[in-house]
Order: sequence, then structure tokens, then C-alpha cells
Amino acid sequence: MVQRLSIRGHLPPRQVQMGSARLDVNAHQSKRFVIALQYENKSQYRYLVTSDLSWRTQAYTYRWLVEVFFEDWKLYEGWGQLAKQPDYEGSSRSLNLSLLLDHCLLLHPEQTTRLENQQPMVTVGSLLRRIQVESGLAWIRRLLATTNPIEQLERLSRTLTDVFQLVPSKKHMSSRKWCRLETTESLKYKGQAACT
Repeated sequence: MVQRLSIRGHLPPRQVQMGSARLDVNAHQSKRFVIALQYENKSQYRYLVTSDLSWRTQAYTYRWLVEVFFEDWKLYEGWGQLAKQPDYEGSSRSLNLSLLLDHCLLLHPEQTTRLENQQPMVTVGSLLRRIQVESGLAWIRRLLATTNPIEQLERLSRTLTDVFQLVPSKKHMSSRKWCRLETTESLKYKGQAACT
């Protein structure tokens, strides 16, 4: 069926040809809810697969909320780059930290004012940038109010240089021993044999 749907909430509706079915998916060895989508001006279909068989077909239009969360989580909050633990445990811990940060930021005066006035909340990323700017400005005000701002600035400069040290790259081969890379007669033979 062809419908006009608003895909990301605030964008104008787009024409989408879509269909859905609850199907046995061999690769998953169970039944899944499969939604097939073809956007206007696109030749290929996209498929969404969910294990929740109670979904309505139009529920996929709210999937963009997941992408907004990932954008905040990785790009703005930095949890994607800072996750040091691998596998499931590492990803779940960073996700938990991210959710705790999101909940703490609900108490920020900007968010509570918006909630009280029934206005849309702001993104975590934009709120974090605002907090960073406000913190920097507050520090500059305190610095300018001191009796010797140049000495304070020099002390801060030394501290920041100590804290944010440059780390040698592990992806560059300078100052490393190279292993033996030249070919041998037996490797030449194996290469010729593989080509015939």
C-alpha cells in the first residue's frame, strides 16, 4: 500500500510504499514481524525486522527516536569513544552511564523550565555544549576577578599541559621493528601454483 507518512516527526510527509507480515525467518529460527519500505524516488526496498509481533506497521516511523538517542550517546556524550570495556558488558555499562547522565540533565534549569511550560525539551548534546560554554565563561569571570590573572592563567596552562598529554600513535610504524617482508622461493612457488 502507498501512504504519506511523516518519517521523523518534524519533517514533511513523504510517500512510502510499504507492506508488512509476520513471517517465519529461517535465519532467526523463529517468527518475526517484517516491514518492507520503498521511499519515493528510491528503487530499492528497505526492511525492518522485529521480534515484537505486536507492532503495528506504522510503528516503524518512530524508529528515528532510536537514532536521536544514538546520536546523543555517541556524538555528543562521547560514550561511544570512551567505552573501554569490550563485548556486551562494555556496551551495557556505557549505555547505563549515558542514561544516568540523561536523567541528571532532566534536572537542569533549562529542561525543568521547558517541562513546566509544556515546551519541547532540548537535546542532551546541545545542553552539554551550553553547560561547557557557561562553565568556561564562569572560569574566565573568576580569572579576571583575581589579583594576578596572568599568573593564574600560566598555572592553568601548566596544569592542562600535564593533564592532556600527547600520546604516541600505535598505528604508525616509526620506531618499530619491521618483520621480514621479502618473499621466499617457496612462497613464489605457492603463489604460482595457486594461480594455475
